[in-house]
Amino acid sequence: MGNGNRPTPEFRREAVRLALTSVRTRREIAEDLGIGLSTLTRWLSRERDAGGPVEASVDLHAELKRLRRENAVLKQERDILKKAAAFFAKDGKSMSFAFIEAEKASFPIRRMCHVLGVSQSGFFAWRDRPACHRQQQDMIHLAHIRTAFELSNGTYGSPRMHRDLVDEGLKIGRHRTARLMRENQLIARQKRRFKRTTDSEHAWPVAPNLVAQDFAADCPDRKWGADISYIWTAEGWLYLAIVLDLFSRRVVGWTTSDRLKRDLAIAALRHALAARNPEPGLVHHSDRGSQYCSVDYQARLRKRGILISMSGRGNCYDNSMVETFFKTIKSELIWPVAWKSRQQAENAIARYIDGFYNPVRRHSSLGFQSPIAFERKAREVS
Repeated sequence: MGNGNRPTPEFRREAVRLALTSVRTRREIAEDLGIGLSTLTRWLSRERDAGGPVEASVDLHAELKRLRRENAVLKQERDILKKAAAFFAKDGKSMSFAFIEAEKASFPIRRMCHVLGVSQSGFFAWRDRPACHRQQQDMIHLAHIRTAFELSNGTYGSPRMHRDLVDEGLKIGRHRTARLMRENQLIARQKRRFKRTTDSEHAWPVAPNLVAQDFAADCPDRKWGADISYIWTAEGWLYLAIVLDLFSRRVVGWTTSDRLKRDLAIAALRHALAARNPEPGLVHHSDRGSQYCSVDYQARLRKRGILISMSGRGNCYDNSMVETFFKTIKSELIWPVAWKSRQQAENAIARYIDGFYNPVRRHSSLGFQSPIAFERKAREVS
């Protein structure tokens, strides 16, 4: 943004707010907004000198989100050709100028103008041209979108992103959100097919299917689903067992192990019982794996007055909600990374479930609310 531009007070306030709350660096925020780092720093200094309420207005929720963002995996650096391709995919000289502005700290302006076939005078004229009000708003929205996209580990598409921006108080339409994401190559990761792991060839007793693919529940702790999956690391397999509340999709118990034994499923169940303390009458649904058919596992359920339900033989749809969770965590967390150790993968899973999936991640089936927010709202209504 050049000297001829006169940003609005609203633009300055949003810039200061982003600098104080975003996990991204101030230089990156300044580049997104089309201003210099010195300009952003000067606005921050003026706000503090004036005793402004900006820093005090950063509530605990925003601070918690900022800390979570700091723990998120940073996006891999893109080399100059990949960055240029994102700009060249669009038409017009302004895209070439935007690329030069974004990369001027890494490459000489003169050389970039020569390579891209534009004049230096044209670039400087473009840079000094004041941005219109809509362009300023696009810069603000894009900065928020980049922050939310990074927080979601690159998994939010435009519907979830739009809901996240609206809940943050931004006035932006769904199509505008999709356009900004598309123009800036912010594309959500695609899911892969999921492979089952449990073994149903055993002599343990099998319970009837009480759920019968009816996963609806009127409140928390009425129906739980359980299953086990696996993650490959350089040290070997890491197995993950979870217990999911079917009402809110919340993971109420989970654990990992390097061995696929029945103690793995029991540990996840023990954590769920301790965290939720459900009333008798809860339906616990799983597949026919030996871990869930074992005498020890079923005895723990019956002791708490929990009804036991199991999927039909070979029917993957009978426990589809839990399998959907595994598809989600694998596409959003597991598959994009080559895990060096089981401990590294376990730590990442803990951050994902307890720091993102349960409290933050928006589910379309829950009206784009997080599991914890959905449960909280349900209790307030009741």
